[in-house]
Amino acid sequence: MVSPPHEAMHRIFQHDPGLFSRVSRFLGVDMPPPVNAAVLPTDLTETAPVERRVDTLLRLETAEQGAFLLAVEAQGKKHPDKPSAWAYYAAHLWTKYKLPTALLVVCQDYATAKWAQQPVSSGPPQMPTLTLQPLVAGPHNMPVITDPEEARADLVLASLAAITHATEPVINGILKALSTALRDTPEAITDPIIEFTAQGLAKSPAKQLWRNLVAVDLSFYKSYIAEEIREEGREQGVELGHAERGAQDVLLVLERRGLDISEAVRSRITECHDPEILSHWLALAVTVPKAEDIFEASDPDGA
Repeated sequence: MVSPPHEAMHRIFQHDPGLFSRVSRFLGVDMPPPVNAAVLPTDLTETAPVERRVDTLLRLETAEQGAFLLAVEAQGKKHPDKPSAWAYYAAHLWTKYKLPTALLVVCQDYATAKWAQQPVSSGPPQMPTLTLQPLVAGPHNMPVITDPEEARADLVLASLAAITHATEPVINGILKALSTALRDTPEAITDPIIEFTAQGLAKSPAKQLWRNLVAVDLSFYKSYIAEEIREEGREQGVELGHAERGAQDVLLVLERRGLDISEAVRSRITECHDPEILSHWLALAVTVPKAEDIFEASDPDGA
């Protein structure tokens, strides 16, 4: 089961594909902004009985370099099988689309980031047939944005800064700056930023600070996160069971995003009584292009 931070770390690039060009300068690459961008299918499964699913896949095009693919992977911890999986993604995508392929790994701690950015070769030392060298974004190189004006200039980058520094002492300043920057921002822009940030902080102590800031500074905000904040600490009563409430939250997010919800999708959501599954669907509901996509399979090793 993937976690909300895992979803936020890669889906934020789906929300704003141009984010990569702004992030790249912190990675020593300085990629120009795309003139075209498209989100591509993430399923890389072949006919053999093994599933390979990249977290986010974008087709970007710049005026200077033309088209290329960007695979974005969210990595929450070290995993010995990941380098070979990433090498498969890069080789398969290069073969399938006949386009140069870049790999970006997003991490939330120094140890995982240091591990992920080490080059790995598939051949013996004297014959490094294929060498994997991903770009890595994490607390070691993402900007610390504590100035509200700087946060307002690039809200998506500020949200990613909060996500990648979720467990660092600087997180309080980043969240306060982001919250201040969002005060006079239209809800259509504010809503996904609040959700991505909330997802990315789900396992960190800073989660409560963000909840408080949203409740106080952004009192107009009506998403499921804000409602959860306002209800927390109050007597819940017996108005709704946890499962029914979770199903309604999933439907609410899909409806607020204007997605078409078929009767089959609505029935499957309302008939689910597993809180973990509903929580997973809720995380996906924030960014999926179609309501049916919340039921997609996920790679449990990525979290």
